[in-house]
Amino acid sequence: MDLKNISHIEKASRKTSQDVLRLGLGLLFLLGIMLFAFSLEGSGTVLVISAVIGAYMAMNIGANDVANNVGPAVGSRTLTMFGALTIAAVFEAAGALIAGGEVVGTIRNGIIDPAGIADPDTFIWLMMAALLAGAVWLNIATAVGAPVSTTHSIVGAVLGAGIAAAGPGIANWSTMGTIVLSWVISPILGAIVAAACLFIIKRRITYQTDMAQAAGRVVPLLIALMTWTFATYVLLKGLNLIWNIDFLSANLYGGLLGLAAYFITRPYIHRRAAGIPNTKQSVNQFFTVPLIFSAALLSFAHGSNDVANAIGPLAAIVDTLAHHGGIASTASIPLWVMMIGALGISVGLCLFGPKLIRTVGSEITELDQMRAYCIAMAAALTVIVASQMGLPVSSTHIAVGGVFGVGLLREYLKKRYATMVAEIKDHHPEDDQDAIDAFLARFEAASIDDKGRMLKDLKVRAKQQMDPAHFSKMERKGLRKVYKQELVKRSQMKRIAAAWVITVPASAVLAALFFYMIRGIQG
Repeated sequence: MDLKNISHIEKASRKTSQDVLRLGLGLLFLLGIMLFAFSLEGSGTVLVISAVIGAYMAMNIGANDVANNVGPAVGSRTLTMFGALTIAAVFEAAGALIAGGEVVGTIRNGIIDPAGIADPDTFIWLMMAALLAGAVWLNIATAVGAPVSTTHSIVGAVLGAGIAAAGPGIANWSTMGTIVLSWVISPILGAIVAAACLFIIKRRITYQTDMAQAAGRVVPLLIALMTWTFATYVLLKGLNLIWNIDFLSANLYGGLLGLAAYFITRPYIHRRAAGIPNTKQSVNQFFTVPLIFSAALLSFAHGSNDVANAIGPLAAIVDTLAHHGGIASTASIPLWVMMIGALGISVGLCLFGPKLIRTVGSEITELDQMRAYCIAMAAALTVIVASQMGLPVSSTHIAVGGVFGVGLLREYLKKRYATMVAEIKDHHPEDDQDAIDAFLARFEAASIDDKGRMLKDLKVRAKQQMDPAHFSKMERKGLRKVYKQELVKRSQMKRIAAAWVITVPASAVLAALFFYMIRGIQG
């Protein structure tokens, strides 16, 4: 056996040992939750099992869903993996505990009508099956590297368990229709907003002859826009359960903070821009701090909202047990239940989150700070606008759609630029390679407007000379093929899209099976 084979074996062994360690730590966390639940006054087998399943669900939310908040920052090398995990864990837990809310609906988004379930035991089994099914599906999705919507997972699970318990009539099918609609709306909106943002940045900064000077003018405006957007986002989506604020007021406060951010950062950025090299890499540095803040704020808002996916059904079970069989449409959440959700999300993120963070950050398309900024903006701005328009959207689908959007825009722009280069070569006289090289050098250094004028003038002159291009049709086609690049991995697109489509039905089927299993054990 040679040294190369020994090295491969050692790497595989190291990875296996790390996986076993993570699994062991996860099981220890669940064991700790079980022992804690046993210590509660009046606890029983149902409560203990429900608490453990709720913690398992929270872990899987942390492992799968949080990647959307910090993945672009890691992929653009703004944050290290350790830094991203630390920020996300702290702010996810803070969002869950501070702004997770005193009350959440036990039946998420009106998926089923609780009046259709008269037996409290059946209701408890339903919620337990839904929690377990949602967690198992998220676990499967994380294992195959597919970021999916945790809200869709629990919605599908509650639907499947509800139908298994009381038949199709219990379901709110109009609500399910809006969820299906969100499969299409969310990624498309995210892709469009992220791509539009990146295109504006390219036009105003990187396509300018003096990128550093352009950055000094434009970056303060971009920071102000991000501050405005994220302040509004956190007020509406992160703090909405402890501070009831309307849309206009949230925008007003966000706008004031954005204005303050502009005047604070403008002098500093102007000074920095005057002393940096005129390169894209130098300009990218201006987006580092905004990306760190965006990762923290997105994590806070996510923790405050999506913790309900883990503890909402658990709170319903706890409330039903506490009221000795009464079924309510809402349930107060005890502090210990909130703690399970907050800790579970953080533990799952730290143990199993890196896999999905790498998928979102670097395995779909290549990201830098500018592109990551655009994805973060899309994640916040699209949720705000869509919510006010009454459109059903998924934050997961928006963020991943934003990653696809910036990658596909880059593909389009590179193909367009390659076409222009081919046209330049087509419209120069035969064997005039020096003229072609000189023109390409001037063309590369020109601004975007000057590029258009140069290409137009070249075509006019070539037409006047009866188009003396020396390339054949076949050679021109070959030139275009050389520059055709796929900057978005199509295999990732297909796998993630397939996971999105089957999330609701898969979790629904699992929940129905688990419900029948639990009822069989109980009965």
